[in-house]
Amino acid sequence: MMKKKNELAVQNEMQVDELLIFEKVSSIIETRKARASAFANSEVTLMYWEVGQYINSIVLDGSRAAYGKQIVSTLSKQLTARFGQTFDIQNLRRMMRFAERFYDFEIVSTLSKQLSWSHFAEVLTQKTYEARLYYAHDSAQRNLSIRELRSQIARKAYERREIANTRIDESSALPFNAFKDPYLLDVLGLKDNYAEADLEKAILSELETFILEFGSGLSFLARQKRMTIDGDDFYLDLLFYSRDLCRLVAVELKIGKFKPAFKAQMELYLKWLDRYERRENENTPIGIILCTTASREQIEMLELSKSGIAVAEYWTAMPAKAEFERKIREILAEARERLARRKMLTSGDIKREIEYFYEAKDDDDE
Repeated sequence: MMKKKNELAVQNEMQVDELLIFEKVSSIIETRKARASAFANSEVTLMYWEVGQYINSIVLDGSRAAYGKQIVSTLSKQLTARFGQTFDIQNLRRMMRFAERFYDFEIVSTLSKQLSWSHFAEVLTQKTYEARLYYAHDSAQRNLSIRELRSQIARKAYERREIANTRIDESSALPFNAFKDPYLLDVLGLKDNYAEADLEKAILSELETFILEFGSGLSFLARQKRMTIDGDDFYLDLLFYSRDLCRLVAVELKIGKFKPAFKAQMELYLKWLDRYERRENENTPIGIILCTTASREQIEMLELSKSGIAVAEYWTAMPAKAEFERKIREILAEARERLARRKMLTSGDIKREIEYFYEAKDDDDE
């Protein structure tokens, strides 16, 4: 009887060992396959850049400009015959645009380890180098899928960040590139006449979506954070921690137009958090007040950014595409005009900078 028990124990131990061996070998295979796939993807992307860069060096030569299109067309036919449809005229032009618009090879080389060629192709639609870099780095940092990247571009994430940045200067306690304005909370399913509690609940029920809209590296800490001061209780709507900024982020939700009294309320919350919640290795807490409507001139005069406070609108309904772009353009124009007054830029410079965002997209079929 004892002999059978010992044999059974040995068999069980062997089974466990066999399972562990299988799992370990499987892990090795999956890890190496993923690395091989990433390496292959990076090499393909760099190949496209090199092809585009070389063709540009030939076609963009002044003496060959007159028949540059003929060169590309002939080359495409030759390459397609040897290597397939990957090098058809449309893709070849896209490779040329890729090398032209991402002219720093070191940046491309680094990003190619994290982004696919499809990511770069989506980003190429942006007219400014800064916008292209923003979407590329954001995609790499947050590991965005192609669908998520398209959504960020369609929702004008870069322009909305720039709007928020116009309220920040060297004397500000707010970091650049930390916020957007407006925030698009159209996925929360809120109906008319909702209350602040409804908005708060909706955000928490769609927390992952909210954080994707808000930014990267954000962790939720508390809802209705209680702060007791002189025996009185105060409640902060939402409290987050940003790993990227290494600081607490307080969020207050308001229905209606921004009011100057909101500043004093948020300043109190931030001072309490700084005294009682901030850890030794963390930066000073910052706050954002989300309002249905931002009183932009009041916000500018109050200089909230010096107190570490940002104010932004939030939209719970997404306008039609044309209307959305018009609204963002108007807000951006107003923000740039206010920035111009501070920096003494000419209105002509500002107008050209704004319009550059909204030039017609390239036609790959031409």
